[in-house]
Amino acid sequence: MQAQPHMKGASLYEEVATKEAYVVPAIGEKRFTVAAIDLGIKGMTPQRMAERGVEVHVLPATATAEDVYAVHPDGVFFSNGPGDPETADHPVSVMRTVLERGTPLFGICFGQQILGRALGFGTYKLKYGHRGINQPVQDRTTGKVEVTAHNHGFAVDAPLDGIPETPFGRVEVSHVCLNDGVVEGLRLLDRPAFSVQYHPEAAAGPHDAAYLFDRFTALMSTALMEGQRA
Repeated sequence: MQAQPHMKGASLYEEVATKEAYVVPAIGEKRFTVAAIDLGIKGMTPQRMAERGVEVHVLPATATAEDVYAVHPDGVFFSNGPGDPETADHPVSVMRTVLERGTPLFGICFGQQILGRALGFGTYKLKYGHRGINQPVQDRTTGKVEVTAHNHGFAVDAPLDGIPETPFGRVEVSHVCLNDGVVEGLRLLDRPAFSVQYHPEAAAGPHDAAYLFDRFTALMSTALMEGQRA
């Protein structure tokens, strides 16, 4: 074990991301278009979106903001992935552009850590990473406890109390792990963006958090009605 490379400082997401863009078509009637930044995306993630009428354009980790907006997205998704988020300066830069433009945004796992950095928070390596399909996470808005699937060794260092101001408005910690108090979700209050540190697409695994994909489509629907499409 000691001979293995340290994860701290490891830049791995480009190694596992797609090299070429591809499209996962919507199942049934197409309702939305999403640009998904592949940082190590799982196949079930675009599938969950496709089930909700989303055409998903999966883009390489090296995609620029221009690449993202070339597909005319109704929303932008940042995936899970391996490595230290401190090394992911390029995805952070792209995400900041998305936040500036006000496009609906959803991040999972590594995508949450990217959001944390984009907002100005730090990230850190957990002494004991979260692994497994039975991690209890509380939605701090509803009080509901969800059984969730985790596979992360880093976390966002955001305050659990209060509503801090960021360059993109106010943000709250929306979800927290009941085992150790680790931040498991972020939600912006002034822009249509949110993230979770766990895997709502998990299969096989608990489906308690599948509603998060519905939350993403609701944000896109609202943005379209308000005429904010990119």
